[in-house]
Amino acid sequence: MTYEEAKTYLADCNQYSGEFSVEPIRNLLSLLGNPQDQLTFVHIAGTNGKGSVLAYVSTVLKEAGYKVGRYISPTIFSYRERIQVNESYISREDLIRLTEKVKAAGDQLLAEGRQHPTMFEMETAIAFLYFLEQNCDLVVLEVGMGGRLDATNVIRNTKVAVLASISMDHMGFLGNTLGEIAEHKAGIIKPGCTVVSASQQPEAAVSVRKKAEQEGCELICVEPEKIKIEKRGLEGQIFSYKEHAQVEIALAGEYQFLNGALALEVLDELKRKGYEISEEALKAGMKKTVWLGRFSAIARDPLFIVDGAHNRDAARVFRESVERDLPGKRLIFIMGVLADKEYEEVVRQTVSLAAEVITVMTPDNPRALPAEELANTVKKYNSHVQAAESLAAAVDLAYEKAEKEDAIVAFGSLSYLGEMTRLVWKKTGREE
Repeated sequence: MTYEEAKTYLADCNQYSGEFSVEPIRNLLSLLGNPQDQLTFVHIAGTNGKGSVLAYVSTVLKEAGYKVGRYISPTIFSYRERIQVNESYISREDLIRLTEKVKAAGDQLLAEGRQHPTMFEMETAIAFLYFLEQNCDLVVLEVGMGGRLDATNVIRNTKVAVLASISMDHMGFLGNTLGEIAEHKAGIIKPGCTVVSASQQPEAAVSVRKKAEQEGCELICVEPEKIKIEKRGLEGQIFSYKEHAQVEIALAGEYQFLNGALALEVLDELKRKGYEISEEALKAGMKKTVWLGRFSAIARDPLFIVDGAHNRDAARVFRESVERDLPGKRLIFIMGVLADKEYEEVVRQTVSLAAEVITVMTPDNPRALPAEELANTVKKYNSHVQAAESLAAAVDLAYEKAEKEDAIVAFGSLSYLGEMTRLVWKKTGREE
């Protein structure tokens, strides 16, 4: 099996998708010796901010001397990005070898007449095997969708269950109210763990608290009123939270103060559980954290920003960040979304800020909304819109429209921001 064959095989596993259940991966992992039972986790669910919190926590733990596994989705730059140890991607050779191992187990399940796992379930099993082989001290694990029935929720040894900001998300699978969705996401809470939650909307907060009480878990919530913002901006931000003074972060965007505070609460809880994390390591790790695609400036003159604002809450904080960090700038937006997201709500909240809007169809994604269809939606709120035939055409068009002092902002689905970043870096002569 080659690397490309491994990726193709895993993608083909989506043909086996069936009922939303953890049984297929539980059966798969049983055949593989249940590697997840020999690992320890920080488990992160929520709608917005999961990835940033994962990045902060895992970078600080690495800085403190621990060997840390990261499991993330979606990825921005590389397929192998989803499985990392101390920020190094799984090698092609290891991915091939472990894909062959899980394929054998999947084939056995089929031969026995049992449900074959999907792509995400197979990838999750590969990640667990890899993290065990690498002797990770801790794995920071991001759910794929929801929580209770997510493939990652087969784990037992959760030190901290983290609930990032919860909003309306995946309604067809998780429920039609915020409370129902929060109940699904709170399904990662297990007896013996501590629950650390962002400050949630009241309906979501009730579901999180109820689940924590049912499992006998302590619940710690971020206290936004204790966040003191010292410095904002694209060139780095500084905030203080409780006893942590003057914490520097490189990630831009107004929402990073809340994500940073949530990460600090998680790290404080890990310290209480015996993990040695000095304040020096904590501050160094927070400052070093990199998480592209979250209001990230990828080029200058003109400024070019990419951001994964793809639902209503993310659109709201995206708008706040644009208004606060790009005051007075003429804005050219590039926008690409998935058809199964609340894209009209995202459009409604954002496009009035732009002088020009360019729509794109996110490539190689069966869920992508065609550029022309998105343009027709944008026209309801901003008449200065044009559909581009490709990402490369969109980049060229944006640069034609932009003056040096303007700003180009590409946002929407995270799935196209990696390729967008590559195109901009190629155009501006920057190496990856």
